[in-house]
Amino acid sequence: MLSVTSAQWSAWIAAFVFPLTRILAAVASTPILGDREVPLQARIGLALLLTVLVAPSVQIGSDLDPASAQGILVLLEQILIGAVMGFSIRVVFAAVEMTGEVTGLQMGLGFASFYSPQNASFQPVLSQFLGTLMTLLFLSMNGHLYVLSALADSFTNLPVSPVPPSASGLHTLVSWSGSLFLDALQMALPLLASLMMANVALGVLTRSAPQLNLFAVGFPITLGAGFVVLTLSMPYFRPLIEQFTIAGLNALQHILGQFASR
Repeated sequence: MLSVTSAQWSAWIAAFVFPLTRILAAVASTPILGDREVPLQARIGLALLLTVLVAPSVQIGSDLDPASAQGILVLLEQILIGAVMGFSIRVVFAAVEMTGEVTGLQMGLGFASFYSPQNASFQPVLSQFLGTLMTLLFLSMNGHLYVLSALADSFTNLPVSPVPPSASGLHTLVSWSGSLFLDALQMALPLLASLMMANVALGVLTRSAPQLNLFAVGFPITLGAGFVVLTLSMPYFRPLIEQFTIAGLNALQHILGQFASR
């Protein structure tokens, strides 16, 4: 008669639960895969499928019990690692959307907003447009596959262990996020500069002709100038967005390397 000891049950549960926790956290925080538009059943099913494929190759100590205090700490550590992996890619999307938000406000499109299910809030139209463009380019570059590959490799480079990860990885993530938002602001500089020149010209015009209705004349001019400059800038957006995506994937590998030096 086949008999299974409690230690064997604990080892089997640990071999499945710890990888599942990291994968669930990564899938929930990664753009596109973790968006609200994706059904919850699909996200959980993807996490379970990845766990079944990855779990046999994951090395976990036999003395690590998920129900113990040490096991709970390791579970929290897996949630942190998965969330950081997803956040390092999501910050790229947030930087591109910030470019559209800043530009839309300068164009006078701050009032034109739609409900974004992804962020559960109202966002400017131009921000959603650039976010959609970022999503399409990310998929065309197979960025989602690179993220899944990095997630699977993370169990080799950063194995499940009770030893906490190094805090230098979080410092690297914060520093890189700040520089990325600075690059996104530079991406919006051509539009901001052209709109600033249009506003200066309108200011001079209203000083020379005070009877001119600034709101009736200025809004169409700034809106039209913004769309013209945006159209001219579109061919240059793709290489910049691709550069942001590649930087995000490289930063993900670098952050995992920082975590591994614990």
